[in-house]
Amino acid sequence: MNAADLPRDATHLPPLAGDALLTAVRAVAQGPLQQQVEAIDRQGHYPAAVLRELAALGAMSAHLDPPVGAGSYALAIRAMAEVSRVCGATGFMMWCQAVCGLYLQQSGNPALAGAVLQRHASGASLGGTALSNPMKSYAQIESLLLKATPVEGGYRVNGTLPWVSNLGPHHYCGAIAAVVEADGSTSQREVMFLLRCDAPGVEMRECPSFSAMEGTGTWALRLQDHFIGTADIMADPTRPFIARIRAAFVMLQCGIALGVTQGAIDSMWAVEAPLGHVNQFLEDRPAALQAELDALTARVMTLAETPLDGSTGFFIDVLDARAHGAELCLRAAQSALMHQGARGYLMSSDVQRRVRESHFVAIVTPAIKHLRKEIARLSTEEMPA
Repeated sequence: MNAADLPRDATHLPPLAGDALLTAVRAVAQGPLQQQVEAIDRQGHYPAAVLRELAALGAMSAHLDPPVGAGSYALAIRAMAEVSRVCGATGFMMWCQAVCGLYLQQSGNPALAGAVLQRHASGASLGGTALSNPMKSYAQIESLLLKATPVEGGYRVNGTLPWVSNLGPHHYCGAIAAVVEADGSTSQREVMFLLRCDAPGVEMRECPSFSAMEGTGTWALRLQDHFIGTADIMADPTRPFIARIRAAFVMLQCGIALGVTQGAIDSMWAVEAPLGHVNQFLEDRPAALQAELDALTARVMTLAETPLDGSTGFFIDVLDARAHGAELCLRAAQSALMHQGARGYLMSSDVQRRVRESHFVAIVTPAIKHLRKEIARLSTEEMPA
C-alpha cells in the first residue's frame, strides 16, 4: 500500500529503521519509481505518490531526531542514494523534503515542530527549500531577493524567487528575507519563515523548461504583501540558525551525487560483457570509479556522525566531500556514455539522462564554483596569522 492510500489517521505509523528501511526504499525505487522515470524526465511528471510512499517509510525523515525520525544522517543519505541511483530528480526532491523537515525541527517554534513536522515527516504534506538565493547571498554571490518589512504581529514580505523545487498548490518551503528598516534601508538582519504556496499574496509561476529535472515540481514564487506571523517564523535573526544547520544542509545533498554516480557505474558494468574488449582502453573504468565512490561514501558516512558540528574545519570537510561528489558524478556519467557508445546517446537511454542529472548535481546550490569559493574563503580564515 502506498502512503497516498493511507487514511489520514494512519500516517503516524512508525517508520522503518536501518537495513529494513533501505530494503523497502530499494523496492520502491526499482519498482514503481523505475516505471515512471521517463515520464518524470521527459514529460515533467511529478511523482507525488512515490514521494509520499518514501516518506511513510521514513526515508525522508531518518535524519530527524526521535520521535519523528531515527536521528541518523547516514541512513537518510543512503536512502537518498538508493533512489538517486534510479532517478536523480526524485533523489533531489527527497533532499528538498529532508531539509525542510530539518528547518521545521531545528526552528524550536512549537507551532512548526509539532503537528506540522509530524505531517511533514509522514508525507501527509510535502515541502521544499527556497534557500538557493540566501546561500548565494551569504557567499556574496548575489543579493537577497525577498524583503521583509516589520508590521504588527510579524512581517510583510515582497519579492520573487526564480525557482523553488518540490512545490505544488498546497506545498510549502523554508524561505529567508532581508529585514527592511522603517526608513526603507536594509538592515543587517534576516528572517526565516515557512512559506505556504496557497497563502494570500503568494503566486506560483511556471519556470522555463530545463534540460533535466523537469519533474521536480520547480516553480517561481512571487510574493506581494505576503504576511507572516510568529507561528510561521523559523528563525529571527537567521544567521545563527544557518550557521547551526549549514553543514547538515550541504551534507544531505551528497546522497544525490552518490546515487547518480552508482547508477552510472551500473550502466558501465551492463555493457562490460559485449564491449569490455574495447572499453578496456577507456579511462575511468567501472572498478576504479567504484573504488573511488566507496571511499567517498565511507568519508560521508563518517561526517554524518556529527552533522551539526559548527566548526569551520568540519564545514570545510563537508564542502569538500560535496564538491568531490559532484566532480565524481560528472566523470562517472561521462564515462558511462563513452562505455555505452551509440546506445548511450539515445534520448531514451538511462545514460543520457544521467549525464544531464550529473550536470544538475554540479550546478545546484551550492554549485562546484560556489563550493570552491567557500572552501577558499573559509580556509583563509582558518589559517593562523
